[in-house]
Amino acid sequence: MSRPSKIVIASRESRLAMWQAVHVRDRLSSLNPGAEVVILGMTTKGDQILDRPLAEIGGKGLFIKELEVAMQEGKAHLAVHSMKDVPMVMPEGFVLAAISARENPRDAFVSNNYADLDALPAGAVVGTSSLRRESILRAKYPQLVIKSLRGNLDTRLKKLDAGDYDAIILAAAGLIRLGMENRIKSVLTAEQSLPAPGQGALGIELVDGDAAMGEVVAPLNDPETASCVRAERAFSRALGGSCQVPLGGYAIVDNGQLWLRGFVATADGKEVVSGEVRGPLGRSAADDEALGLQLAAELRAKGADAILEKLAHCS
Repeated sequence: MSRPSKIVIASRESRLAMWQAVHVRDRLSSLNPGAEVVILGMTTKGDQILDRPLAEIGGKGLFIKELEVAMQEGKAHLAVHSMKDVPMVMPEGFVLAAISARENPRDAFVSNNYADLDALPAGAVVGTSSLRRESILRAKYPQLVIKSLRGNLDTRLKKLDAGDYDAIILAAAGLIRLGMENRIKSVLTAEQSLPAPGQGALGIELVDGDAAMGEVVAPLNDPETASCVRAERAFSRALGGSCQVPLGGYAIVDNGQLWLRGFVATADGKEVVSGEVRGPLGRSAADDEALGLQLAAELRAKGADAILEKLAHCS
């Protein structure tokens, strides 16, 4: 199969999204000497509507729709996404062709005045864009005031610096990728705040059936990360995971096995159902997904359906 002479990457224009696109561009350039690899920067609806929580305006798909249109129209060959922003059910006609090695997948505590969550006084205002984080904070720190925080990474940090919040919770991966580790006061353990499915990993999306481009991006796939993320996403998908469902799913490789932990909760954090499963690593994508389905079934057996029913009535 002949190699393309030009590869166009569609990307959101936020600084973090562009870092991710440049990272993929540089890797593809080194793997395809002689090919021109360029980035098509775009502004998505999710970037434009910042005055309402994501759950209210249509969810994660708002960050990728315009990029998919560009691929459908032949203006771009592939799109780069933070895996935690990719809807659990891929739109018809598109596939996730590669999932790259994961950066730190955990949540980060960012504050100018406090060392960690335990140091925050009662009434302190904490900002987050995520129902998952909100439910965790409300469950474990009911004395804190949790407020919605939208915008790209720089916008969120500016709001913190302006004094609108005493602290904010962000994905550690984004801060690390942009060389802003110094803003992290503490990294939350998975026990404190179970990460979102796919957090810290990058995904490469293609038009389904583009075999030539599939071959081009195949070397970017990290099998271990891909197994973990597939299990996490299958778990989330089985429980209707979206921005309207406070849900965490996190898999790691432990002693040669895939260890998947997950929870689903009400937004106020008063009801939480959690569990964990272990299974073999690296046999097939179907096995990875089966592990996620197993954990979802266990949580349903523990009462997750009652929580999901309440969430459905709220949305």
